[in-house]
Formats: sequence, structure tokens, C-alpha cells
Amino acid sequence: MTRSILKWSALAITVSMALYLIFALYAQQAFVFAMLFLVLTASAVFVFVNKRMYAHRYIFPAIAGMTLFVIFPLMYTVGIGFTNYSASNLLSFERVQNNLMGRTFQSESVRYGYSLYDTDKGYVIYLEGKHQNLMSPPFSLEGDEIQPVPVLPAQQTPSGEPLQIRDIIKHRSALNELKLSTEDGRELSMASLRDFAAIQSLYAVSENDTLTNNRTGVTYFPNHDEGFYESADGDRLVPGWTVSAGWDNYTKVITDPTISGPFLQIFIWTLVFAVCTVIFTLILGLLLANLLQWDQIRGKGFYRTMLILPYAVPAFISILVFKGLFNQNFGEINLVLENLFGIRPDWFSDPALARTMILIVNTWLGYPYMMLLSMGLLQSIPRDLYEASAMDGAGPINNLMNITFPLIIKPLAPLLIASFAFNFNNFVLIALLTGGAPDILGASTPAGTTDLLVSYTYRIAFQDSGQNFGLAAAIATVIFLVVGALSLINLKLSKIKV
Repeated sequence: MTRSILKWSALAITVSMALYLIFALYAQQAFVFAMLFLVLTASAVFVFVNKRMYAHRYIFPAIAGMTLFVIFPLMYTVGIGFTNYSASNLLSFERVQNNLMGRTFQSESVRYGYSLYDTDKGYVIYLEGKHQNLMSPPFSLEGDEIQPVPVLPAQQTPSGEPLQIRDIIKHRSALNELKLSTEDGRELSMASLRDFAAIQSLYAVSENDTLTNNRTGVTYFPNHDEGFYESADGDRLVPGWTVSAGWDNYTKVITDPTISGPFLQIFIWTLVFAVCTVIFTLILGLLLANLLQWDQIRGKGFYRTMLILPYAVPAFISILVFKGLFNQNFGEINLVLENLFGIRPDWFSDPALARTMILIVNTWLGYPYMMLLSMGLLQSIPRDLYEASAMDGAGPINNLMNITFPLIIKPLAPLLIASFAFNFNNFVLIALLTGGAPDILGASTPAGTTDLLVSYTYRIAFQDSGQNFGLAAAIATVIFLVVGALSLINLKLSKIKV
């Protein structure tokens, strides 16, 4: 009985907390996230309450985690790719309208010169207008929040001398927050060191959701295709709202030459970079693993430890060290090359040299992993095969091509595919070493000759002046499809069951 009470109490508390989170998300207008947690909560209750679903209780946390951290982000990214979601189009239409309606301006027609008096009861402000003078009761300019001060028609000027301009400057921050309210409901605020002006709403809204600028008289119409308020002359009001863009973001990648050109160039370089990295690291790692297997070498433990060190050091430290070594003016690599050959390569300015530098650094970072894998696989090859090969007069190259490589390539294939997928999205290397530079000329989006697709997408989303999240999401979806397709092809070619 006690166990049952505890179980149902724990379930009730968990569901209550989940419902609180769902309502909080709904109140923040995060409807998609609220729906996600509602589905997960309902599914959890169904699985853990229904006795027929008892066996599924153990796998449900894994399914829920995969839904929350894999499937939902993927679907959400795909969905953003079909919108105009960007730094200028973040809000809903209602929130954009409220934002614009909350803007104000100070009227030039309703303007008062003012004088500030420091009396025994507090400060008094005296306003001098064209048709009427106004005066406030004593008030305080101190405190965390200054309350609105009413102003009434003045019968006479306050006694004493008004404060000098230097004294007004001392109270400028408080005066900027001061709001004066007149008898007819107008609100006045500080326009300059010597003037107060009426505050008016910048825009007025009509029944058909059009906005009229009260200062200029220009009318703006809502364009629900583009997600902006636009005038007849094409002038736009920012911010805009999020609308469906259909396949526009995807077609831009293909049809817009300022995007498709850099995208194709970056895609080819990304493919070459990933393939070359796998090949170079495999060759170097396999070579070093074979050398460490050589019986005549002494101190194998020391060499093994030294060769694994690049794998033990955090990658970002090694990358920054190499960035200093390849420095065009003060780097040790250029100093050595200049003294030996009289050359000083522009590693960060020339596209070909920058890509070569990236491959060199990534090969250094990746070969220990391949060396460890190869050492383990070489241990599983029977020594009898090499002895029989030696009796037939075969050399090291023949042994490598006819015995070693054929026996290790099949178990190594899934790991090579994983390495390919990792390097296809190796964001840290590009971000820390070159930042994508040098830039591709003529691109309408931030694109560099050393950018990978993942760094190119990041720059579009977070470094572009427009922060085009919709276009970045479309490219991220393309990257997912490309990497998935290439990995599937590699698995099929390696005859691994999936």
C-alpha cells in the first residue's frame, strides 16, 4: 500500500512539474516546444501507467531522449529552412505591430522652454510656451524611480533664481527620466538641456492593419509574403515577422549565382578536405603503427607515448599553436623556410596555401587516432602469414598491399566513414585556424575559400549582417542529406549491413 502511494505521488509530482513547464512555454508563445513536451509527457504517462506497456518502460527514456535531442532539432531545423526567419524577422505579426505602436517621438509643435528651481520643498520646473506657461509642484529628482509630475497653468514664476546650465547638466540623467503630464492628457519629456516636448505615438493603426507615420504622414501596408510593413515606395519598417518562404531558401542555393557559386566551391573543398584527411591520417597512422611493430626497434613504449601525445593534447590548444607557427611574419615555419630557401609563403592569404596548411594541421591532429586503430588491428593478423610471405621472397610493400591492408580495411571501414563524417563537419579547426579566410569575392553571403559547409552555415546564421537563419537552416539540411547519403554509399560499398 505504501509503495503504491509513493509511486502515484511521484508520478503526480512529475506530471505537475511537466504541466507547469508546458504552460510556461505556452505563455511565452513557444507553442512548438510546449507541444513537444506535452506529447512527451502524455507518452510517458501512457507507458508507465498502462500495464500492457510494461516492457516499453525501459526503452522509453532512450526514445524520449532521441526525440528531444535528435529528431526534434532536425525537424525544427528543416522547418526553419522553409521560412524567412532571420535577425529582421524574429517575431510574430502581433508582436511586430505592438513593437511599432510602442514607438514615440517628440513633437516640434508642442515644445516648451523650461527653468529648474531648487526650493525649500523640492525642485520646481517652470515651462514657458507660446500660448501658456506651466509650472509643477515641488518634486524630488532622487530615488530609484521618478514618478510622473503634473504641470498646471502658472500664475507666477517661482521665487528665487533658476539653476544654471552646469547644475542642470548634473541632474541630466534624472531629468531624462522625468515625465510631465498636462491637464489635457499630454505627456512631456526632456528634448534638450533647455526644452521639454510632447511625446506622441509614432504610428497610428487602422482597421486593415495599415500603419500611418504621424510625423511624416507615410502609410505602411503589411506585406505577408515578405514579412515586413512596406510603403508605396518600397520603404520597409524593421523588425519584420516570420512568414513561410516555401522553397525559396533552397532554390537560392541553386539559382542565385552569388550563393550557388560559393556554395559549390565550398562543397567541393569540404568533400576534398574530408577525403584527403581520412587518406592522409590513415597512411601516416598505418605507417607509424607498422614501424612500432618492428621487432628491431627499441624503446617502443617511449615512441608510442610520444606519437600519441597530439591526441592527448586538447585540439584547440594545438590549433592555436599551429596558428602561431604558420604566422606569415613571425611564425617559426616561415623563418625556417626563409633561411633555407629564401621564401616566405602567405599561408593565410593565398587560398591554395591556406588549404594546404589546414590539411597539414588536421593530419597532425588525426594521425594518432588512426595509429591506435591500426596497432590494434595489426595485432590480430597472424604472424604466420608474414613468415610465409617472407619465404616466398615478398618485401614490406608486398606484405602491406597483399596481407596487411586487405585484412584491416574491412573492420576499419566503419571507423573511416565515421572519421569522414566528423571531418566533413570539422567546425573547430576552421573557426580557430583561419575563420574561413581568405574570403570569396563576389559572394552575397559571408563565404571563405577555407570554409567548410558547417562553418559557412555558421557564418550565415551568426556573422552575416542579416543573420539569415532560414537560409542557414536550409544549407544545414542539405549538409545532413549529403553526409547521410555519402555515409550510406560508403557503407554499401564496404558491404556492411545497415
